[in-house]
Amino acid sequence: LRLVAVLKAILEGEKAAVLKRDHHLPLSFHRRQEELKFSLGLQRLQHRIREIQALRDGSAASLQLNVRDPQLKSEAKPLESELPTLILEAVKELELAKQQVLKRIQIWKRQQQLAGNGALFEENLAPLQKRCESLVEVYFQLHQQVMAASAELGAELLPRLLERFNEVLSSLVKR
Repeated sequence: LRLVAVLKAILEGEKAAVLKRDHHLPLSFHRRQEELKFSLGLQRLQHRIREIQALRDGSAASLQLNVRDPQLKSEAKPLESELPTLILEAVKELELAKQQVLKRIQIWKRQQQLAGNGALFEENLAPLQKRCESLVEVYFQLHQQVMAASAELGAELLPRLLERFNEVLSSLVKR
């Protein structure tokens, strides 16, 4: 029994040392930081969608003006070349947000597995569900903008974008 007590004390000391080194802040702080990072990414993505919408609206207005004033025709070209770049950046940010959600799902699954061994487990799925729902909402907004701008994107870029969109949604649904 004395040997068990000594080993237990040594293991508790090692556990405390590991926790002190790796987790100097409480777990709730890390979770809150992760949540803020995700929400910032979503806000950035929504801002990109508004930029795409404004650019599309601006190019549509400039096309109407081009009919009346041919001198403004040269200003419409930079807008057309900027739209695919903005859309590609937005899709890239969407994929990053998807990776964050999938990572959080993987962490939740692992915590659920460890709960079978007696570890503490937060069973509340509301934050994870909120993340998934907000990501899918932004996904559909961006998809709608891409489909509305399909004429400006060309026959080469549109299928690649649609394939990336399908991959994002299918990986979310599968996991």
